[in-house]
Amino acid sequence: MLDQITKRKIDSARDILVGRIPNPQLQVDQITIALIYKFMDDMDKENEGVGLKAQYFVEDFAKYSWTKLLDKRLSGAERLDLYVQAITNMSKNSHIPQLFRDIFKSAALPYNDAQTLNLFLKEIDGFIFDHSEDLGDAYEYLLNVIGTSGEAGQFRTPRHIIDFIVEVVAPKKNETILNPACGTAGFLISAYKHILRQHDGKDPSGEPTSAEKRLSPEEKQKMMSNFVGYDIDPGMMRIAIVNMYLHHFPNPKIYDYDTLTYEDHWDDTFDVISPIRR
Repeated sequence: MLDQITKRKIDSARDILVGRIPNPQLQVDQITIALIYKFMDDMDKENEGVGLKAQYFVEDFAKYSWTKLLDKRLSGAERLDLYVQAITNMSKNSHIPQLFRDIFKSAALPYNDAQTLNLFLKEIDGFIFDHSEDLGDAYEYLLNVIGTSGEAGQFRTPRHIIDFIVEVVAPKKNETILNPACGTAGFLISAYKHILRQHDGKDPSGEPTSAEKRLSPEEKQKMMSNFVGYDIDPGMMRIAIVNMYLHHFPNPKIYDYDTLTYEDHWDDTFDVISPIRR
């Protein structure tokens, strides 16, 4: 459950950015990049804390570690330059999984103000996540700031409408599911949670029941491979990938694809196809 302190920190991070980035989606995109940056560094520190080596910020990329980024000896201009270098080059870091390289693909800083960046990074530095579930709770709250409409024909569906549609469609564990304009992957996540609830070993009242078996790790892994999303917005794709990763999808199937224009996948078939974007 997300605590009030974390909520305030997310709100504060957005407040810092709003003067330079008035678009809520772009705010979320910048917070997404920074949170994953910090999260990777936290994982490196966790490894080092138990006598293992860092995984991500090593060799040529060691200079980009979060600790060095926040070194108080750096001037604001130097920190700005180092951060821009880090996020624009991180997709080339062979020491991080392809998933993280995809997150940093086309990453950029849309403003050139050292003071704003200093305040923003200081706020992000306050996020400490022992495991991804905490980060997932924070991210779910963060995604709520994206409005129900946007630019370039983007219309995102409110969460309660998504959940209602999922309940009506009632996707099954062995069905393949596509969202051809996935946005933040809200429909895919809602469908995933729905299937988990149908196999949680409890009856509708919440009491344990022997009539329903929990999904095995193998079944859950197979089920995750059935979820696919397309989008044409790089920033939205980044948000969708992170959202699915934080809901335990090890390799989210989110692809850069214009469903209305391209014909490459027109012959592909799925059991469930959602038109909604969230």
